[in-house]
Amino acid sequence: VCFIPGGLDCSISFVSHILGKVCIHGRQKEILGVLVPRLTDLTKSDCIWQRICWQLVECVPDRWMEAVVLGFVQRAPRADVLSRLLGNLVVKNKKAQFVVTQKMLLLQYGHTIAVLQNLLGYLSLDSLRRTLLLRVLQELLEAWSSSSAVKHSPVEQQLYISKAILICLSHLKESEIESCRQELLTSMMEGVKCHLDSSLPQLRRLGMVVAESISLKINTEGPVLKFEYEEDDETRELKSLLVQTPSFCVVPSLPDDDRSEKAGAALPLVPESNEKSHTAAPATPDEESDAELDSDDDLIPYDMSEDKELKIKFPMYIRDCIEVLTGSRPEDVDKWDATVKALESLVRRNPAATREVSVELAKILLHLEEKTCTEGFVELRQRAQVAVLTTDPIPVAKYLTSQFYSLNYSLRQRMDILDVLVLAAQELSCPKFHGKTKHSGVQKPCILPGSDSSKGWRRIVDERIKSKTRRFDMGQSRVELASHPNEFNSVAGYFFFPLIQHFDRPLTTFDLLGEDHLVLGRLVHTLAILMYLSVNTVAVTTMGKALLEFVWALRFHTDSYVRQGLLSCISSLLLSVPTEQILADMTEELLETQSWLGDVMEKDPDGDCRRLALQNLLLMENLKKKLEAVPS
Repeated sequence: VCFIPGGLDCSISFVSHILGKVCIHGRQKEILGVLVPRLTDLTKSDCIWQRICWQLVECVPDRWMEAVVLGFVQRAPRADVLSRLLGNLVVKNKKAQFVVTQKMLLLQYGHTIAVLQNLLGYLSLDSLRRTLLLRVLQELLEAWSSSSAVKHSPVEQQLYISKAILICLSHLKESEIESCRQELLTSMMEGVKCHLDSSLPQLRRLGMVVAESISLKINTEGPVLKFEYEEDDETRELKSLLVQTPSFCVVPSLPDDDRSEKAGAALPLVPESNEKSHTAAPATPDEESDAELDSDDDLIPYDMSEDKELKIKFPMYIRDCIEVLTGSRPEDVDKWDATVKALESLVRRNPAATREVSVELAKILLHLEEKTCTEGFVELRQRAQVAVLTTDPIPVAKYLTSQFYSLNYSLRQRMDILDVLVLAAQELSCPKFHGKTKHSGVQKPCILPGSDSSKGWRRIVDERIKSKTRRFDMGQSRVELASHPNEFNSVAGYFFFPLIQHFDRPLTTFDLLGEDHLVLGRLVHTLAILMYLSVNTVAVTTMGKALLEFVWALRFHTDSYVRQGLLSCISSLLLSVPTEQILADMTEELLETQSWLGDVMEKDPDGDCRRLALQNLLLMENLKKKLEAVPS
């Protein structure tokens, strides 16, 4: 450190220019890695060095200010240290203010929690800067509660904004919360609505956590919002940010025990007099006598050792099941429970009887509601529906696909229809496994008495030789796959085409292209699976053409879950339709699709969409190379 004797003034703008130039040319880490720790020590107890440090950053030209400020925020160990190093730079310099309050919070989303805590903690440590903190919180809430931002920004940015909001809330004082309580409430209501409307579970959970945190801050005495969701590491980390860490000990996240201790410390202390008043008073003689009269200790219990549980007889016929499931007598609850559990096996054992009432049974199962607390009721009902559909595919598929676009069905029932169609298609398209194994162990040959057949003796001798022969390196037992026709081949069209026909026709209670985009996302993913399972079927080319038109109509949908399904449809089409048919019948559409995939890969805000688009472009390139390798 150089000292200037005689109390002479000096300018450090030259040093500021050097610092800015070095940072903007990519040497930020090297110079600030040395400079920040040294300035931290010098400014700890010397106000002269604080003023020198403030002048150093204030004299940096605006074109280099961003790199310098970002380096200081990233390398400062704590918010109070950053406040010593930068002073009120964000109040004096517009460029620094833009970087701190706009760019690092709303335009970027790659910074760590420690950087966010440094940045927002720095804004909260001075009265002049606290107005900026309130303004930042308002802008963050506007971005969080904007339905357009939720739809068009990536999940990572939404998570980053949520973390910044919770850290801001942790720095607010009671008076500040009181002054902006109405704005917080309005933003919370708008934001939680657009997050709950999202098709992505992570976004819905983010909305719930942030809304709970805002509600906890603005309703300190009354009831607060409480949602039901499964907690994971992400939600626990978010909730820990609401607890303000001391400026001298900034930690990215707190464990559960520390949070509970802090919560316990925040509870008001109960005076000793109140504690005594809540302790149990000694009982009076009258109360003791009443307690003796009310005691159950003298009652003799019944002997129930020989009691036997009544066994409910399972139904034996399909029509009996229909009668039980459609009955409404309250005393038949146990029978109803047994029927639900036995229905799938009954359907599979009696295909002929099932076909007589298949549509009626499918209708009953689609509308069936749980009457008892049957364990795994949803799964049992779904398996029974799949069994009915695989037993009699064409009429049941016609019924289910027609009901998908009918009135007076809940979104849950429509999604149940899609799940059943997918599971049944998977079962029909997979070959049946027969438990016929090779080398399953040496068995004793069975010699039938009185067997004089000329063919039988050869088999008996071969089995005896096999049983007495020691073999080495026989290999693992293998399951012989008996050849079996693809049962989905003849019925694929009944599953696929009715679902794709009426997607653009809104109903009174159902609008796929409107607010019911969650069901649209499930429909698109279902069509992708059905297309993939239709490989080598007769109708695969026609299905591919229809699916490509469907994708083209929805390719600019705002919901990322729908776009992911559309890109999965392209993958299924490329994998299922023969290459020659693709190039012969869909050349123009394929070129347009390739151009669209390139745009998605470069510009889509969702990371999964970009990955799927790249995967599809690679598939197209591989198909092209295969076709070129085939000799003409």
